[in-house]
Amino acid sequence: MGDEREQQRFGEFVAVRRHEGGTLAELVLDRPKAMNAVSSDMARSIGAACAALGEERDVRAVVVTSSNERAFCVGADLKERNSFSDAELVRQRPVARAAYTGVLDLPMPTIAAVHGYALGGGFELALACDLIVADESAVVGLPEVSVGVIPGGGGTQLLPRRVGAARAAELIFSARRVEAAEAGALGLVDQVVAAGQDRAEALAHQLCIG
Repeated sequence: MGDEREQQRFGEFVAVRRHEGGTLAELVLDRPKAMNAVSSDMARSIGAACAALGEERDVRAVVVTSSNERAFCVGADLKERNSFSDAELVRQRPVARAAYTGVLDLPMPTIAAVHGYALGGGFELALACDLIVADESAVVGLPEVSVGVIPGGGGTQLLPRRVGAARAAELIFSARRVEAAEAGALGLVDQVVAAGQDRAEALAHQLCIG
């Protein structure tokens, strides 16, 4: 299969790449200067991209990935969040929620390709996928309680499904960050691969062919 890819932008910070043949798509988080911190605009774009992908009958698998070499996604844009009034925070919640439910509700198999940091809402985006493939650089976790909030992107429901209630509670309450090898051992991710190995894309191609 060739490597020609058609790209469609959804706002400034999200792109969808369709591989040759159209059965595999990548949802690319593309706010590299902020390590893909999810602003309101980016959340809207993720939701819009997922809505568009959900309507595409030819797409048989989606890989959620990042254009940043150091991070998959570091979670919410705290600078933006801290600038909001209480009323603005209330209005912003459905916008953020739509990004996570957009990924979760995609009708085709989804694979998160995680490298570098996947923290807070970034890890919740990965948890919303059916499978998580992480390379050796990955660091995952839900550190929200360390700044006085609880995970708001579905992590309190999705993490227990992966690792059980007790382990999920320990990880959430401690707010600790987990490196790739331990994440694989605990079941936080499904596969750990060598840095630079595009196992998520290879797996997605298998799903498209199968």
